[in-house]
Amino acid sequence: MSNEDITLTAGDAEATVSPGNGGRISGLRVGGVELLRQGAKFGCFPMVPWCGRIRDGRFLDGAAVRQMPLNSPPHAIHGTARDGAWRTARATADEAVITYDLVEPWPHPARVTQAFALTGDGLTVTMSVETYGESFPAQIGWHPWFNRNLGDGGEDVRVDFRPAWQEERGEDHLPTGRRLDPGPGPWDDCFGMPEGVDVTLTWPGRLELKVASREQWVVVYDEQEAAVCVEPQTGPPNGLNTHPRLVTPIEPLEATTTWSWRRL
Repeated sequence: MSNEDITLTAGDAEATVSPGNGGRISGLRVGGVELLRQGAKFGCFPMVPWCGRIRDGRFLDGAAVRQMPLNSPPHAIHGTARDGAWRTARATADEAVITYDLVEPWPHPARVTQAFALTGDGLTVTMSVETYGESFPAQIGWHPWFNRNLGDGGEDVRVDFRPAWQEERGEDHLPTGRRLDPGPGPWDDCFGMPEGVDVTLTWPGRLELKVASREQWVVVYDEQEAAVCVEPQTGPPNGLNTHPRLVTPIEPLEATTTWSWRRL
């Protein structure tokens, strides 16, 4: 099948999935109001096969040291799949499945699958990585850009969450390994939520949206004027080195995030 945009609808919700632009969710409208920042680099893109930055673009893969392109010098950031064209495996009115085969510079042949399911009050996305051969370390995450303001003179979004800790951020923007008591924003920081990611975005008087995942790590980035990012992921930045999760021939790596909303 092609990699043209897919529009999912359920109730008064409409989501646009763009396989051809990195497998991202390029739009999410509730009652006609766009929740995601618009633009080719925005929406919500998949972070795979790693999340956030890898220090100096290098990670240990068994006994081998692998080098990824430094697309955010001096680091490599957000994986390779957001730069590729995904393919549509199937699509219905309210569900879609898209796939992407990992290729160079990633050293291992593997398939990434994203499945999207839209309801009138929520969107669930599941992503998996399956190897065609050897085992390797990987990460899965999502990088949504939620509009800070929904227009019509309303208030800016509020971000509420109760993390167990905040990863100390070094001068190189990577976690040092120390865990701190969570501090006030603005943030470009990774937090630990051992009971699962649970973050509430509230546009006062308009909409409440919860970002949830069984994963235990979330990066919150709210240093840009236009948008706020809440990024569930299977490990912290530089996690290929510090918290590797293995994809094996008998066990893929899989993660799910759900966004659920209600009118206020």
